[in-house]
Amino acid sequence: MLKTAYTQYINNFRGFSREIWILTLVTFINRAGTMVLPFLSKYLNEDLHFSYGDVSWIMVSFGLGSMLGSWLGGKLSDKIGFYKIMIFSLFTSGVLLFFIQYITSFWGLCIGMFVLMVIADMFRPAMFVSLGAYAKPENRTRALTLVRLAVNLGFAAGPAFGGLIIMGIGYKGLFWVDGASCIISILIFALLVKEKKKAVHGDKMEIPAEIKSVFHDKIFWVFLFVSFVTAMIFFQLFTTLPLYHFKKFGLSEFQTGLLMTLNGLLIFSLEMPTVGFMERKGFPKIRIIILGSFIMALSFFLLLINVWAGILVISMICISIGEILTFPFSNAFALSRAPRGQEGRYMALYTMSFSLAHIISTKVGLEIIEGYGYQVNWFFMASIGVFATLCCFWIKNALVRERVS
Repeated sequence: MLKTAYTQYINNFRGFSREIWILTLVTFINRAGTMVLPFLSKYLNEDLHFSYGDVSWIMVSFGLGSMLGSWLGGKLSDKIGFYKIMIFSLFTSGVLLFFIQYITSFWGLCIGMFVLMVIADMFRPAMFVSLGAYAKPENRTRALTLVRLAVNLGFAAGPAFGGLIIMGIGYKGLFWVDGASCIISILIFALLVKEKKKAVHGDKMEIPAEIKSVFHDKIFWVFLFVSFVTAMIFFQLFTTLPLYHFKKFGLSEFQTGLLMTLNGLLIFSLEMPTVGFMERKGFPKIRIIILGSFIMALSFFLLLINVWAGILVISMICISIGEILTFPFSNAFALSRAPRGQEGRYMALYTMSFSLAHIISTKVGLEIIEGYGYQVNWFFMASIGVFATLCCFWIKNALVRERVS
């Protein structure tokens, strides 16, 4: 029985091209090296002695740079190709990380973080477009999931390694290691992967022939709103929820860490088999996203039961299942929706929706909590999650009308 389960699990990782595995390795190295981000606020406050207000503005600059970088990365991927953008982005951002550690003024850091993130986040939409080029149409969603798995594993390893570096050589060491990981990972990619010009569309049913520009694609803009809302809900996991664990139930950092680890283990063990099963059965992506967004909303309704600490575990399981169902298929839907030659623009807007959600999620969540308490925040997040689910039903019906017309 165990051998059969193991074989079925391993089979979900078969069928990928050599380029996809190299891209996965590069993503893992890069994300494992991205250890500045988890400690950035702490570095700015404790090492450079900025006030919380100044730190928040530097982080806003960080987020705005991320949004602009995502847009530029997608647009330039369509113009000059994803391959050149990926190499330029990671190599240049690696070099910039070496220098940004020497900037210590407020305005210097605002400008420096903005420029760094403009260049660094040009990589994300270009990477998504590269998956469309190197993955076979029939396993493109699994390829997206494989790269997501590398991202999650990298983020899991990075902070622990970063903590050891801070203890050993201080915060400055983070910038050296992060910069080096960017340069090393993209050199591996450039040496082992050849540029491929064209992506092959596999899901023709979701590509509207009459759409000439992403700005005229009404279905996609509603989908972007759904992506923004689900991301905004999900980011509460890293901002308001850890505070709630301590304030309401007195959980230690270690206990909160165990809940985060539960999320990581569920993603690692279940996401690829789930995506593989859904892909083999041919379930429409939008139906899976409907289910995922509803379960994510349900996880925050569960938090309204605030008399038992065990509800935190149940809620975390629901958030994880919602993430498994929503994000891989959202990635795939966005890519499959793009007309030929506009993949970069579509993936740019998709990644921008996450950047915007990251900026707004923390601000809105903390403002609601400060003014009205945690319970109102959970109800608000759950309610917008239900609204996003209803928007998914509209998308589903609109896709049917589009195919009939």
